[in-house]
Amino acid sequence: MDIEFVRSRFIKHFDGKTGNVYASPGRINLIGEHTDYNGGFVFPGAVDKGVIAEMRANDTEDTVMAYAIDLKDRVDFKLSDPAGPKASWARYIYGIALEMKKLGVPVKGFNIAFAGDVPLGAGMSSSAAMESCFACGLNDIFGDNKVSQWDMVLAGQATEHNYCGVNCGIMDQFASVFGKAGCLMRLDCRSREFEYFPFKPDGYRLVLLDSVVKHQLAGSPYNDRRNSCENVVKHIQAKHPEGKFETLRDCTWEQLEEVKAEVGEEDYKRAKFVLGEKDRVLAVCDALNEGDYEKVGELMYKTHEGLSKDYEVSCEELDFLNDIAKECGVTGSRIMGGGFGGCTINLVRNDLYKQFVETAKQKFNTKYGHEPKVYDVVIGDGSRRLC
Repeated sequence: MDIEFVRSRFIKHFDGKTGNVYASPGRINLIGEHTDYNGGFVFPGAVDKGVIAEMRANDTEDTVMAYAIDLKDRVDFKLSDPAGPKASWARYIYGIALEMKKLGVPVKGFNIAFAGDVPLGAGMSSSAAMESCFACGLNDIFGDNKVSQWDMVLAGQATEHNYCGVNCGIMDQFASVFGKAGCLMRLDCRSREFEYFPFKPDGYRLVLLDSVVKHQLAGSPYNDRRNSCENVVKHIQAKHPEGKFETLRDCTWEQLEEVKAEVGEEDYKRAKFVLGEKDRVLAVCDALNEGDYEKVGELMYKTHEGLSKDYEVSCEELDFLNDIAKECGVTGSRIMGGGFGGCTINLVRNDLYKQFVETAKQKFNTKYGHEPKVYDVVIGDGSRRLC
């Protein structure tokens, strides 16, 4: 990411003055998928790809002048307009500004130009990188950095819920704000307690294979699965009125079996995956503490199977990439992100890396007419001001 390039666009498209430059990363998630909105555990890390934005107050009461460098698209809008801008990318700016105002930040009019190198639709959370970057900037420019990191995370989540149509959990924004170079993070999505785990897998590397199938989370596919999980919780609560069941995190395997007939096969399978994934995240933490990366890989394969067969968020191309990983002897491989396209994340021994990548490109190209994109993962820092 080139700060000077972003600055040159900011100067060109506005009044020639410079502002402050902020950055926020995308993320990977080693394991723990679709558990965040179920109150479970996730295990993400920030990456060295993200969003950079230059921002400056423009001396208006509430006019935002925004330029999306990658799209070559400019939108001006007022924060007081209840409808907000129509352009989907501009709604992230509009939403985060209003959410920061709710937190007491006296946001006025501002100019912003931004660019990103998070691959869109690859499950690396380009939207959370945007929200976190914009929140970081607004907090600095208008809020004297009084808003806590956690409140910025929640503001990003609220932006997705209230302005962008995705009823997401907190993992993506958390990873973008709290990321730390060389570390993955285990986050308890219920208590918000988290712990950094040094991630330096000697002899292994992480690589993403992007199917270049674009996923679309807004609307029914994502929200339907969330509704399935909530329906199971509702039935368990009805059977156990003495208990408090807010999410699947509060439910046991035995309680799930009790309601299996009532909730139907589909909802049962969704909940079964989530409870299994909760257990797998904790098992990965133990394996990392013991330096057992083969165990980590085994659990990644189990997650992929659950996401594909029980949660049904995979697709033909991702299953094909997962099969290639198995054939090549890759230690671990699974879908990463919400699903319906995007990437597989692969834990690969160094000595197998070249052969695996070449085989995946060749076989995928033969079957689908294009190669998957390859992204080597470097774990980076979270939201910050660059200059």
